[in-house]
Amino acid sequence: MDTQEPQTEPSLVPPTDSVEITVSDLRRLLLADSPGELESLMLTLGHGDMSRLLGQLEEHERILLWERLSPTHAAHYIEEIPFSQAAEELSNLSTAVAADILDELPSDEQADFLGEMDETAREAVLQEMEDPDVEGVRALTGYDDDVAGGLMRREYLFFHRDLTVAQLVQDMRSRADELARFDVQYAYVTDEKGVLVGVLRLRDLLMTPAETRIDSIMFDSLQTVSDHATLQDLELLFDRVSFVAVPAVDEAGRIVGVVRRIDVEEALGERSEGEFLKSQGIVGGDELRSMPFWGRAGRRLAWLSVNVLLNIVAASVIAARQGTLEAVIALAVFLPIISDMSGCTGNQAVAVSLRELALGVIRPKDAWWVLKQELGVGLVNGLSLGLLLGVVGWLWQSNPWFGLVVGGAMALNSLIAVCIGGTVPVLLKRFKADPALASGPILTTITDVCGFLIVLSLASWSLSKLV
Repeated sequence: MDTQEPQTEPSLVPPTDSVEITVSDLRRLLLADSPGELESLMLTLGHGDMSRLLGQLEEHERILLWERLSPTHAAHYIEEIPFSQAAEELSNLSTAVAADILDELPSDEQADFLGEMDETAREAVLQEMEDPDVEGVRALTGYDDDVAGGLMRREYLFFHRDLTVAQLVQDMRSRADELARFDVQYAYVTDEKGVLVGVLRLRDLLMTPAETRIDSIMFDSLQTVSDHATLQDLELLFDRVSFVAVPAVDEAGRIVGVVRRIDVEEALGERSEGEFLKSQGIVGGDELRSMPFWGRAGRRLAWLSVNVLLNIVAASVIAARQGTLEAVIALAVFLPIISDMSGCTGNQAVAVSLRELALGVIRPKDAWWVLKQELGVGLVNGLSLGLLLGVVGWLWQSNPWFGLVVGGAMALNSLIAVCIGGTVPVLLKRFKADPALASGPILTTITDVCGFLIVLSLASWSLSKLV
């Protein structure tokens, strides 16, 4: 029988009543060099408190905190704080301390954190780690984050098919302490080459004679997934089946890990959150205030600088039609309305395209099909919004021509916005650019420029009717 070594889970019981711990409390205990009292105090932390306190400590104090905690407790808190913050903390630690903490984590989390390190640091930490499956962890770091290999765990049980029930049970009894630390419901059965041939429910062992071979009671019809299956493939799989986990196999059919439903759901949530942050200008896809100051400022400024230039382009349209705006000053009230509403309609189309790209429903070459689908929606919504705004403009200025200008501009710009919003993410994906990051500023600039240009052009052509 072969097993992948399970990781030790911290025996930490969440407190029933959390205590308000201040950064002063932590500093006092760090200076007192009292690890036992420090760990006792930290057991009273409520949800999210660890992340908050780390953000208020200086870097050298955070390093000292991780060094004073036992590896088991440190690993528990590393899992509790946001991934980006945890990766930052581990990168600041010495190789030995980082390795001790990683030794206490499951293999998939080890691979995630190691993947955030540069190659030199990663190899140094791997050399220090005591995990007997360190080579397996190294292999996990070679997978992309959004495929089965990057999400799977290597903690699983597998047995050779020629074992008897008695041999299997005896082996498991001899490893009782080891197996008690994680949930064991299934074991995987392989042939002599490691090819997965079946799955075994451990409860079936209770009802089976001791000398029965396990391959006679295994299920040989089982669901597997390729270790290179995409996150979209995994989402569709778990939507279709009720399993809590499925084995991942390589091209030869050998089992290489287990993909859990909960890990897939977390990855989908992180992807959605990352896309939202990027769409709001957080270039790295994540940011916490405990991260280095200049790095945070630089990433934000990179986005803002591009937006300044794009807004200058939009403002130049108003400057070119300044005379018309001065003649019909009431148009200034409607310019931001047309620009903002068109941006909203376009952002709806962007969101749908990003979602469909993530699910694999559309491909980068489907831009023309997307455009045709958005034309109808844009036309209906544009005419509806244009009619509403046109009536408001007419009643306010008591001039039907004024209502026609602002209403017509609203309708045309909304149509342009949904067409651009739907197709730009698809085209960016085709040219290997990040659609979540770039779609927003491109859409905003186009809707602003077109909105201003359409309003002021229509007003110029009908100026005699407006003044």
